Amino acid sequence: MAISGLIRVMEKAARKAGGKLRRDFGEIEHLQVSRKGPSDFVSKADQAAERIIWDELRVARPGWGFLFEEAGEIEGEPDKPRFIVDPLDGTTNFLHGIPHFAVSIAVQEPRLDGRGWGDIIAGIVYQPVTDESFWAEKSRGAWLQDKRLRVSSRRHLDESVIATGIPFQGHGNAGQWTRIYHALAPSVAGIRRFGSAALDLAWVAAGRYEGFWEADLKPWDTAAGGLLVREAGGFVSDWKGRSQPVCDTEILAGNDALHSRLHKLLVNALKD
Repeated sequence: MAISGLIRVMEKAARKAGGKLRRDFGEIEHLQVSRKGPSDFVSKADQAAERIIWDELRVARPGWGFLFEEAGEIEGEPDKPRFIVDPLDGTTNFLHGIPHFAVSIAVQEPRLDGRGWGDIIAGIVYQPVTDESFWAEKSRGAWLQDKRLRVSSRRHLDESVIATGIPFQGHGNAGQWTRIYHALAPSVAGIRRFGSAALDLAWVAAGRYEGFWEADLKPWDTAAGGLLVREAGGFVSDWKGRSQPVCDTEILAGNDALHSRLHKLLVNALKD
């Protein structure tokens, strides 16, 4: 598969930011860290990576908008797409010296009627420590470097590993999560919480997990990863089963055989 100019631009930005993150990760004890909120840290490394991505992409695609985790929304020309960027997904891992974090960049098209935003058409999740570049384009498949990705072929829940994000201080609904966990855990081979939603979704696309669920995320957490799962043959929905361009407040991803079964278990768990 020939890599498009858009993906090349996105990968160049992700790799440049990832190289800076990798160097800073090696000097983790020297980083200046400030508190942004309860258990929600922002580091100088995070800010530097965001700036690198901004500098690369605004030159390569002038007039495009941006939605950043740190800097917020930067409006572009109304008829042009926007980049959705998380320069460091897995910040807490990074700051604790845990080598599991990623750069996530997605591209979202404006709706034809001019009312808001439509489909995600390209996405990349780059893991600096392992130098793995997961990328996808709408209708062109999902890839790890030059290897085509397919979701897992497992068809039985008792053989499946499911990823999640666990509520923590100031974030999420612990009671809701616990109900879902107790519904899924007895049926599956394992549940994992590694601390990076972007990588969790990339790993569903790569067949390393059979599914993923989480709530209270943001567009930059799931935009690129959701496209990866879909282009690898899986399904992504909210908890009502609706497939939206970006599922973030509620997301359930799974391979083609198990998404519906996971959805049924989740819905039953949340019934009054």
